[in-house]
Amino acid sequence: MSLNERQNQILNWVQQEDALLVEEMVARFNVSSQTIRKDINQLAERHLVRRTHGGIAPVSSTENLPFDHRQFLNSDAKQAIAAKVAQMIPSGASVFLGIGTTVEYVAKALVSHHDLQVFTNNLTVASILGNYPHIRVRVLAGKLRHQHHDLVGEETLYGLRQYYFDYGVLGCGGMDEEQGILDFDPEEAAVSRVLVEQSRYSLLVADQHKWGRKAMARVQPFSSIDWFFSDALTESQTQLLTSHGVHIKLCS
Repeated sequence: MSLNERQNQILNWVQQEDALLVEEMVARFNVSSQTIRKDINQLAERHLVRRTHGGIAPVSSTENLPFDHRQFLNSDAKQAIAAKVAQMIPSGASVFLGIGTTVEYVAKALVSHHDLQVFTNNLTVASILGNYPHIRVRVLAGKLRHQHHDLVGEETLYGLRQYYFDYGVLGCGGMDEEQGILDFDPEEAAVSRVLVEQSRYSLLVADQHKWGRKAMARVQPFSSIDWFFSDALTESQTQLLTSHGVHIKLCS
């Protein structure tokens, strides 16, 4: 059973806060406390949030939500972002598609391209593009993270360093105005860090809800990114990214 729109919003909101109270959610969504408690029960039963006295909190700042739960969260924004990325990447390019569900949407948007050389440690990406023989796919070796459907570790980093890609597409667990790009797992962050270093053009793909999320592992400063694709930005976020020399593509 998929989440309803209010539950999606609650899940995005709580990942940007240390905790949320039932009263705060009642006021924001203008529904009864019984309705909010039903939402909380459904989210907690799926291990998407942690119950606290009077409300909820994120499950962890060291672990992202499971892939299967993230896959359809903010799907409209991810699809719009992916379409813009696909417009930038020409046929015949070499591309590394990194970790994350937004990157999965990019893979789907690239299936009409020809003569692409796609490298990835994202097993869902490999599965999608494996149905299109006109796209060459190479999967790097590494340690399988079952919950996230990807490969990480020293073998993955070694494989990355053997190439220099035209485009590197990366997602992230969170973004912080001071710390830059963040992820939940240090091994995941290490893959994205090297991906940026090994790409002529690095493309960060992240919807607006990644700002302020409590991910703990630093990836790169914003100044290391060439292009940022998102569905929305505040004025201060736009000024921040522009001051770091990042090109912005808003997608809606």
